[in-house]
Amino acid sequence: MNTPRDRILVIGAGMAGTRLVQELVAQAPGACDITLIGAEPHAPYDRIMLSPVLAGEKTAEAIRLLDDDFLDRHGVTFLAGDAATGIDRVARRVTTAAGRQLDYDRLVLATGSQPIRLPLPGVALKGVVTFRDLGDVDTMLALGRPGAPAVVIGGGLLGLEAAAGLAGRGMKVTVVHLAGHVMERQLDAEAGGMLADALAARGITTVTAANSQAILDDGTGRVAGLELADGRVLPAELLVMAVGIRPETGLARAAGLEVGRGILVDDRLGTSDPAIAALGECVEFDGQCFGLVAPLYDQAKVLARTLAGRPGDGFAVRPTATRLKVSGVDVFSAGSLGGADAEEITLRDAARGSYRKLVIRNDRLDGVVMYGDVADGPWFFETMRKAEPLGALRDRLIFGPAFAAGPSATGADAATAAMAALADDAEICGCNGVCKGTITAAIAGQGLTSLDEVRAHTKASASCGSCSGQVKALLGLCLGGSAPAEAEDADPAICSCTDLGHDAVRARLGDLPAMTAIQAMAVLGWKTPEGCSKCRPALNYYLLCAHPAAGVDDPASRFVNERVHANIQKDGTFSVVPRMWGGLTSATELRAIADIVDRYDIPTVKVTGGQRIDLLGVRKQDLPAVWRDLNAAGMVSGHAYAKGLRTVKTCVGSEWCRFGTQDSTGLGVKLERITWGAWMPHKFKMAVSGCPRNCAEATIKDFGVICVDSGYELVVGGNGGIHLRGTDPLAKVATEAEVIEMCLAFIQFYREDARYLERTAPWIERIGLDRVKAVVVADAAARQALAARFLVSQTHAQVDPWASLAAAPGAEFATIDVPARRAAE
Repeated sequence: MNTPRDRILVIGAGMAGTRLVQELVAQAPGACDITLIGAEPHAPYDRIMLSPVLAGEKTAEAIRLLDDDFLDRHGVTFLAGDAATGIDRVARRVTTAAGRQLDYDRLVLATGSQPIRLPLPGVALKGVVTFRDLGDVDTMLALGRPGAPAVVIGGGLLGLEAAAGLAGRGMKVTVVHLAGHVMERQLDAEAGGMLADALAARGITTVTAANSQAILDDGTGRVAGLELADGRVLPAELLVMAVGIRPETGLARAAGLEVGRGILVDDRLGTSDPAIAALGECVEFDGQCFGLVAPLYDQAKVLARTLAGRPGDGFAVRPTATRLKVSGVDVFSAGSLGGADAEEITLRDAARGSYRKLVIRNDRLDGVVMYGDVADGPWFFETMRKAEPLGALRDRLIFGPAFAAGPSATGADAATAAMAALADDAEICGCNGVCKGTITAAIAGQGLTSLDEVRAHTKASASCGSCSGQVKALLGLCLGGSAPAEAEDADPAICSCTDLGHDAVRARLGDLPAMTAIQAMAVLGWKTPEGCSKCRPALNYYLLCAHPAAGVDDPASRFVNERVHANIQKDGTFSVVPRMWGGLTSATELRAIADIVDRYDIPTVKVTGGQRIDLLGVRKQDLPAVWRDLNAAGMVSGHAYAKGLRTVKTCVGSEWCRFGTQDSTGLGVKLERITWGAWMPHKFKMAVSGCPRNCAEATIKDFGVICVDSGYELVVGGNGGIHLRGTDPLAKVATEAEVIEMCLAFIQFYREDARYLERTAPWIERIGLDRVKAVVVADAAARQALAARFLVSQTHAQVDPWASLAAAPGAEFATIDVPARRAAE
């Protein structure tokens, strides 16, 4: 006679409830009948991945946690879209919204949490949403539109992920945060500031130390903006509240269970009713509630063990590390952020965007904050958990495990040894709660040899991917050497939205008629219907390059600076740089600029390294008027924001300099006038030096000309900046006409062959200088054809965007003025 199996009913199909089911079938397969019910009409999914879904980088199906095969194989009953409405503790029965009566032997509450909605005036307006589940994502997608303004209240992790998702859809996003810097619970002010700068580069503005006062009505019941306590008004067609969560305890409270801030549980996750357990964001243990996945997954292990009747330790709050990818930027945080009684050691590499801070108390590591390069995070966390005196290690601790054993142990061997020294319970993948021991056991037991295989078997590195380096290192350790090298893809996929690479897409688009980026995605079989922030700008550029006459520019597929034709600054104002041909200006232009500075109260005027004048601190609503006044003085956009021609830097040349061999200024002006307005894969800079002394620094430009007595030496592929690269010699010619033809051919070859966001330096390194010379120099017919195609393209590209926008600026540049605000005033 078969023994009846316990009926285990789990209320809540979020990450905690789902993880419990997975742990139960792993620890006690076939031992009980499991029913999982969820209020949402979806299969269980990974909430950590909501931002990529919002951005269009993933589909809802791609973030599913339990598939039908799993449910069938383990006999798990899953009821979606049917919320539990009542618990009869005496009869041990749960009633659902659909009227189901579900009996149980053991009940588990995993009801999660509810997002907090600030009680602001206007909170009930249409367009005010939270960011908590797929339903919220659907609402945001329905209400948002590319190019429209959006405001996110809350600069914590959830708020920044919402901002990233909306920006990925082409919205103009502003994050409003009460604290002095974003993610203040995980990052110190320095790292928070670096993160804000990175967000600004992605078109996301942050406003910190700001208190929200009221949500404004456009007069039709829809949100129009957010008013701050200092009187500022931020326009918004969509407003997202991401200010925190509170445990969902309503069902437990109605059933008479003991409740504090959350459902009170003991170290076995039992509640005040012996037949009912609880876990996840809805519980309170030892005075604490929980929001990160690591403690939730710990709870699932303990509760599964308890339900299966197996011995083991109870749940305990242990130090946790937060490793996250925020809008594409890796951050790591554990322990204390500092304090008056602590020592702090910091290391910042501004050029590489990397920062780390160690907090030391009583000669022990007490906290770590990392930004950018976070590969050493698990090692620092393990060092912190050991709580051993640092001693002599303190002096080199900041440099990580490669230097921990002393100067003689640096390099890859030391880094590998440091990974080997991590304990088996050291967490490697924070998104999915996967520790080192689980990964190494799977590699050894399943014969895994690749990162993709490890992801499939353990889920390590399967979500945000920030731990991929550590997983590869573990592969190398387990396989007795370096991890298998990944085969280099000659044409890697543009992004996760498609399997097609840049070269393949360009080839396909050349055979298709002119269309929009969205239409091209449908034709080319994109996995996501609207693409993402990586592929949309690339497709937009490729289409315009392939069809210069008929192509339709999509502003929503451009980065924010190109959309507003000005460079956004850290305070939300903009920089305006008028074009000065070859670095020349006049008294008329300078008087006009001075009048504009006074008229619009522009705080800073600076001469740039490209021989132009930069007006810094221009308010967005003033941009069209500033452009109009600059146009009236005969000046056009300098495209200082563009993936296109920036400047042609010159020296005074033979006209004034006693060393000058040719008219470098005049040639520079001719080159700039013929090439301005051209869109390219990346920014493009030129220079003409009047003699080999090279005062115009032509040898670090994308295209450079060095004048000599016998003609002109042409050089290509240089750049300054972080990775300095000198130019390669292209050719020597005798006349200005030859210089111009060679320049136009080189630019057009770059426009047609390079991948989007690929500067000329890496492009030439990838295809080889010999190929460039073969096309641009050796083949006269090809050169002339390229130059001709460039000139045809320029007949459509040389339109001053400032003049167009100044004539019809549109709502984007208007100061918000809504009925509710006028009535209040």
